[in-house]
Amino acid sequence: MKGKFITIEGVEGVGKSTNIANVEAFLTAQGIEFIRTREPGGTVIAEKIRELLLDPEIESMGELTELLLVFAARAEHLEKVIQPALNRGVWVLCDRFTDATFAYQGGGRGLSLTSIEALQDLVQGELRPDLTIILDLDPEVGLARARERGELDRFENEAQAFFLKVRAAYLSIAAANPERCLVIDAGQSLEEVKQTLEANLLSKLSYLGISGE
Repeated sequence: MKGKFITIEGVEGVGKSTNIANVEAFLTAQGIEFIRTREPGGTVIAEKIRELLLDPEIESMGELTELLLVFAARAEHLEKVIQPALNRGVWVLCDRFTDATFAYQGGGRGLSLTSIEALQDLVQGELRPDLTIILDLDPEVGLARARERGELDRFENEAQAFFLKVRAAYLSIAAANPERCLVIDAGQSLEEVKQTLEANLLSKLSYLGISGE
């Protein structure tokens, strides 16, 4: 049986790292074998591309260049990490995936969704996430949290208006894919977010064909 593919999404400062750890704990408690990875990244080449994409000293990058770099990293990641794990029956928990591309490059940058879809089909074939957790938060709050962490990367330096468009794109994706997408209010306390996430994950296990304990 192929593994399941779970992705975590959201604007800057939504608490992805904390909640990915919560999902890891949940999967472990269910006795599910999984790996954790991230985008851009996951392989040596993809991590090098990540460094380019996030480098705050790169003041100007062509929007098409950015999009192609994202998919170049994804192609490497899929071939070397994600697809082999799924084929072995191992679940994959991934910090961002193609929904981030539709949100950031499509919503934020305003690039053609048709072009992104074409690249998605080229690079991924029919592979899509089985479950996507979208941590939703007011970008103003998220950016304030990001600033508290220290130096901002190239994306975190974008204006609030950019992230408002990114958030709207994420919510549109969720509305169009209600079975696959689980939207969690990340404006709650960390404990409330954890409890909400765990409760919803239990209900989603049946959707993924797994009986929760």
